[in-house]
Amino acid sequence: MLDWNPALYRRYEDERTRPAQELLARVPLTEAARVVDLGCGPGNSTELLVNRFPKAQALGTDNSEAMLVSARERLPQARFELSDIATWAPQSAEEAPDLIYANASLQWVPDHEKLIPRLFDALAPGGVLAIQMPDNRQEPTHRLMRALAAEAPWAERIGDADKLRTLLLDLRGYYDLLAPRAANVDVWHTIYQHRMADAASIVEWVRGTGLKPFVDRLPPDLQASYLAEYQRRVDEAYPVRTDGKRLLAFPRMFIVAQKKA
Repeated sequence: MLDWNPALYRRYEDERTRPAQELLARVPLTEAARVVDLGCGPGNSTELLVNRFPKAQALGTDNSEAMLVSARERLPQARFELSDIATWAPQSAEEAPDLIYANASLQWVPDHEKLIPRLFDALAPGGVLAIQMPDNRQEPTHRLMRALAAEAPWAERIGDADKLRTLLLDLRGYYDLLAPRAANVDVWHTIYQHRMADAASIVEWVRGTGLKPFVDRLPPDLQASYLAEYQRRVDEAYPVRTDGKRLLAFPRMFIVAQKKA
């Protein structure tokens, strides 16, 4: 997959940051020595951690150098490193974080049955694992991505659309993974309703995230035809409201688990 586009991602930064704020608000820590933002992107979520825990050593990780450049410009006081969440771990037990925070990043990482317990076990005693993930696989935006990817002339280049994103557990599954080893597990589900100008705005939103692995596999001519047909179908799926806007329903799941002290 091609590198991420920080400018495109940040075009809807306020909307993308709202779930990050609501996730952090439920973290039951009054102070922290070390906090880690897994999949920090352009640093908008890391900035929340720095503001909440100003005395903590803050580390942001991402697998996109472009995103890290943007994050370093935004937060020169924090440390950022290029790494893969699938293999990330603290360098030593002494560096175990008090907070591992993953906002809209783990949905790109496979094998959650092993990943989530491993991240939880990497915490310091009393530490918190806080996760937010989009749960929009069955929303029209994402059903249409996969439907188009199975049609000619795009199917041959895109391949198996089901392999382009991790299949998530449901909330009960994540609860069951963490509850036996945690002091407390808090899980919840929120459906945001984002007010969008038109169908093109909805396409622009998802092109910065979920649509990216689909269009990245296509040459320019097929990208153009795929996006044109995708926007036409999005226009049908999201009708105009009484104020001329569209409502983009965006379900997200939240998990906050605290380790025993």
